[in-house]
Formats: sequence, structure tokens, C-alpha cells
Amino acid sequence: MINPLLLILVVPAIAAVALFFVPGKNHAAIRGVCLFATLIVMITAIVAFIGFDSAPDTYTANAGTDHAHGYRYGFNQPWVEDLGLQLKLGVDGMGIAMVLLTAIIMFCAVIVSFTVPNRVKEYYISLMALGTGVFGVFVSLDLFFYYFFYELAVIPMFLLIGIWGSTTKTVDQQYATMKLVLLLSTGAVFALVGLIATYFEAGGTFDMVALEEASLSTGFQMIWFPVVFIGFASLIPMWPFHSWSPAGHAAAPAAVSMLHAGVLMKLGAYGVLRIAITYYPEAAATYLPYVGILCCMNIVYGALVAISQRDLKLIIGYSSSSHMGYVLLGLASMTLVGWEGAVFLMFAHGIMTALAFSLIGWFYDQTHTRMLDDLGGLMKVMPFAGTGFIIAAMASAGLPGFANFVSEMMVIFGAFKWGGWGMIPAILAVWGLVLTGVYLLRAVKDLWFGEISPRWENLKDVRTPMQKTPYVILTATLLLFGFWPQPMIKTIHQSVEPLMVRMQDATAESAAVEEGALPAHDQDAAAEESR
Repeated sequence: MINPLLLILVVPAIAAVALFFVPGKNHAAIRGVCLFATLIVMITAIVAFIGFDSAPDTYTANAGTDHAHGYRYGFNQPWVEDLGLQLKLGVDGMGIAMVLLTAIIMFCAVIVSFTVPNRVKEYYISLMALGTGVFGVFVSLDLFFYYFFYELAVIPMFLLIGIWGSTTKTVDQQYATMKLVLLLSTGAVFALVGLIATYFEAGGTFDMVALEEASLSTGFQMIWFPVVFIGFASLIPMWPFHSWSPAGHAAAPAAVSMLHAGVLMKLGAYGVLRIAITYYPEAAATYLPYVGILCCMNIVYGALVAISQRDLKLIIGYSSSSHMGYVLLGLASMTLVGWEGAVFLMFAHGIMTALAFSLIGWFYDQTHTRMLDDLGGLMKVMPFAGTGFIIAAMASAGLPGFANFVSEMMVIFGAFKWGGWGMIPAILAVWGLVLTGVYLLRAVKDLWFGEISPRWENLKDVRTPMQKTPYVILTATLLLFGFWPQPMIKTIHQSVEPLMVRMQDATAESAAVEEGALPAHDQDAAAEESR
């Protein structure tokens, strides 16, 4: 039986290679190859998610402890044995959630991309390469391949935005492309330096399961946690490293915006939890409360800037920066419910933004404008697209019944557990939801209702079953996990709880040693383990 993670990783790569042998003018064959490939991947991801609980643990970190951490669907192929490199695959609860998210959005993005008019072959090759990179990050358990796929996910973005993007009144395509790549590359270098230092400190291993079991000294953690955290947080994007993201959204074609907001931004938050918090738990406990302050800037500043925008993609772009602030807030809360909510929100926000950007792309391809001042009354000619956009807006605003509501409430409840002055970020997060309602309701009113200009009366709505498929899938996913969130929360819990226990154990032991509460021989043992 073929390993599901290997299938998910290899199929997009095979599709990208296969496209080199398809004539560039045969657009139907090119689209068919990618549609078939992403359909296989999506079905495999759904089956793997459903069967996750019953799948046996393949690798277990910290076995025999309270923070044992199991990975399923394991696969291991030695690569360069002298350096200890191996293609080691496996997923835990948050990993399989991110794989499912990526698979759904990739399939929908391929269909949305059917409207790409030029250089179709090169476009889909880049799209498949991007998907391969993202899947590789979420399934890799070898640090070398983790970083390799991380960089692979960034490179195609330069091509997809730089070639197939657009310049508008508010955003210059080339400027946005260069800014995105330079800032993400800079963040990746920060992360790389920290990961290399960790490799040597842990005794020279790339095995991410072994690295979870390594006991890094407190001093080492305090120095390198900020470096690795900033490297990944710049991709979230965390304020003040956020400005590349809205511009990238505005310049990108619709499907690329779906992947940018829906998946690429999640790589940063995944890296923070998977590497920064997992490898440096004591430092995380020290620094994360300060991250909670930066979350407020993400949430409130992002929402206020979104209110001032008239370009619809910039509104959703700054909205994404604001909502990713909630993910950071959940992580900074250092509570189990907050961490579970953060990972769940990564999934829910990814689906919601993919729905919003895909619908924006539908009418932009016909109107060639996203400025709210140029539009209005489109519900009269686009009732299906308008309904879909209103659903995305309601989900973004945290309306009950959608997955976003459940995940955001979990984050806010986790943040409120700080108590005292620590509740200020949670209070600001609640007000952030109010601000979200302001700019989204205004955008819905200005875009879909009111008088329609005569030049828009002949616009085409989403009509055929193929055209409707991505919007139906994305909407159904939001509603499914909104009304029935337990399967997702239960899956995420299995990976998040052991990390929480590990951080609590590490900080408690460190505090006991500092206060002399441990017996001398225990202090010596702890010090030896730390070394």
C-alpha cells in the first residue's frame, strides 16, 4: 500500500514534471492533468484525516513521558547517510489538519485558474511546484527537507505574482513581488541560522523527532528562540513585518491569493509551533507574553487599516494580517484551549480567505477593477457570487455556525485566562471582531447592493457545475467544521497537549533548579541533562 503522505507529496511534483511533455497550446490537457492530480491529493488527504485516529503511531517523541508525541503515516528513506539526511515523513494532529487545508485549497485553486489566459503551461507548473513545497513542509520530519520545502514554497510565488499578477491603482506588481520575496527570504535566513545552531547544539542531527527529545540549555534557548521565532513570524505575518502581505495579495492572481492567504501564511505559524515553541519551551514561556502585545497591533492595526481601504483585495489582505494576529494571540496565551484554537483558526481562516479571494477574482476578470468606488449593485447580475462573498464575510466576522467562530472563541477564551492586566490583549481581540464587522459590512454594501452602473449589467455570474465546485467545497467546509468542530479539535488536541505539558515541565524544572527546590543530586542531573 502506498504511503498517503508520500502520495500527497509526490503527485503534484509528478504533475509538474508531466506538464513539460504536454504541448503548451493544449490548455485542456494541461488543466486536466492538474485537476486530476489535485483531486487525487484531496481525496487522499480526506481519507488520511478521517483515518487519523485509527492509524498507528510510527514515530514517538519523548516516549514514556507525559509529553509523548506520536506521528502517524510514517515513511523513512535514507538520503545522504554520511550527513544523517533522510526523507522522513509523518504527521501529527496539527500536521494532518494543515495537509487537509492545503489539499482542499489546491484543488479549488486549479479550477479557479481555468480563467488564466496566457502561458498556461508555465503557470500550472509553478502552481504544482508551490503545492509540492507546502505539502513538504507539513509532512517533513527531517529538518533539512523541512527547510528545503519551505524555500521551495517561496520561489514559485515570485513567478506567479511577477508574471501573472497585475498592477492596479493601489499596488505596483513588480514592487509587491520584490518586496514579498525579499522579506520572506530575509525571514527564512533568520530561521536558517537558528536551525543550524540548533543542529550543532543537539549533537548534529536533522531528525525532528530526535530534536524534540533533545534538552537544549536554557541559555541557548533564550538566545535562539527570538531568532527562529522572527524568521517564521515574518511569514505569518507578524507586525511590524506585515507590509509585504497585503501588497502581495493585491498584485497576485486569484488562485495565488488563495494559496498566499490560505496556506503560505500558515507556514509561519506552523513553524512557530512546530519548531520555535517545541524546541525552545523555556524561552517560549518567557517571550510569548510579549508576543501577546504584538498580537494587539496585528489585530487592531490591521483592522483599522482595512477600514481605510477601497481596494477590495487590500481590505481582505489587511483583514488576513489582523486575523493571523488571533493565531499569534492563541499561541501567546500558553493555554491548551488557546493553542488548539490557534491551529483550528489557521484551518478556518485559510478556507475563508480562499473563498473570498476566489470570488474577487471572478468579477475582477470581467470588470478589471476591485475599487469599491467603481462597483456597486452586483448582486443583481451575480447572485451566486454575491451570496458566496457574503458567506465569506460572515465567516470572517465570526458569525456562529462557521468554523471561524469556534476557533476565534477558543483563542479569546485562552487569552482571558491570563487574568488581570493580561486580559488587555483578549479585550482588544474582542474589539477587533467589532472592527472586522465594520469594514466587511461596508464592503458588502458598497460592492453588492445599491445602484448598478450600466456598464456592469452584462456581467456573467458563476453558472456551470465546474465553476461552482470550488465555492461549494469551501463553503461546505466552513459550515461542516462550524457545526461539527469536534473532529478537528480532537485531532489537533492529540498533538498540542503533549507540547503544552512539555513546556510546563521544562519551565517548572528550570524554576525549581533556580530556587534550589530540587535536591542536590536532582539539580546535578537536571544540569547534566541540560548540557
